[in-house]
Amino acid sequence: MAWYAGARKRELQPESDSQPAIRPTQLILHSIAAPWSGERMYEYWHDSTNLESHFGCAYDGGLWQYIGTETRADANASANRRADGTGAVSVESASNLEHTDPWTDEQVDSLIRLGVWLHERHDLPLRICRTWDDPGYGYHGLFAQWSLGGTACPGRARIEQFHDLVFPGIASGDGGSVPTTPPDRPEISLSRLMAAARSNPAAAGTPVTYSGVRQVENSLVGEGLLALDLADGHYGTATVRAYAAWQRRLGYTGSDADGIPGRTSLERLGAKHGFKVIA
Repeated sequence: MAWYAGARKRELQPESDSQPAIRPTQLILHSIAAPWSGERMYEYWHDSTNLESHFGCAYDGGLWQYIGTETRADANASANRRADGTGAVSVESASNLEHTDPWTDEQVDSLIRLGVWLHERHDLPLRICRTWDDPGYGYHGLFAQWSLGGTACPGRARIEQFHDLVFPGIASGDGGSVPTTPPDRPEISLSRLMAAARSNPAAAGTPVTYSGVRQVENSLVGEGLLALDLADGHYGTATVRAYAAWQRRLGYTGSDADGIPGRTSLERLGAKHGFKVIA
């Protein structure tokens, strides 16, 4: 098991000894939706639930480690441990009850230092995960497979900080170049997505016309608007209904909430779930 010298060790048992080994290939960032200290997070996972993370980060940047990074922790759904033995390291961070507040400067600094250590210790590649099982760095709501019930965690403000501060800080902390717009951030073509949405969506088995549909569907799953098993890459009636619900959530009504993406609504979705809208 690997223990990070920059964190206070507070080992969870029996999980630390009983859970299977992993080969870490990802770091996934979370917000716990509670303003807790590292000790309170330990008490919660010890007494109340088995959905623990490897690390907890308090508002003051204090970092606590509960499970070694080469042992499975349970906070990442399908990323916990894959058939090839790889898995994700997870970090819960203190937040308000709705996980809408940004990380503090101290939390940002701690997450960057941890990310650099994981690159050095486990050779995590310095990129944002491109798919749910791709090695690299990400946050809980980035892919539906990381949260089977759907989630917006760690919240919009922290997702923006991930792209603007945390991931660039990890890359530069290792001496890597920091692009203004990370090259691994997915791009969604509005015109191609609109064409897919209008290509006979009611017909079962309609060929997938654009791979970006799946990214949008995963984002809708993360918003709790689309069931995971309906995120199939086909912009069918379920996806139309889910996107219409997203439009209504933004305040659109009538024909403006028809389930066909527009630039403003798609950019709002992309800002929360880590993709960029292009023409």
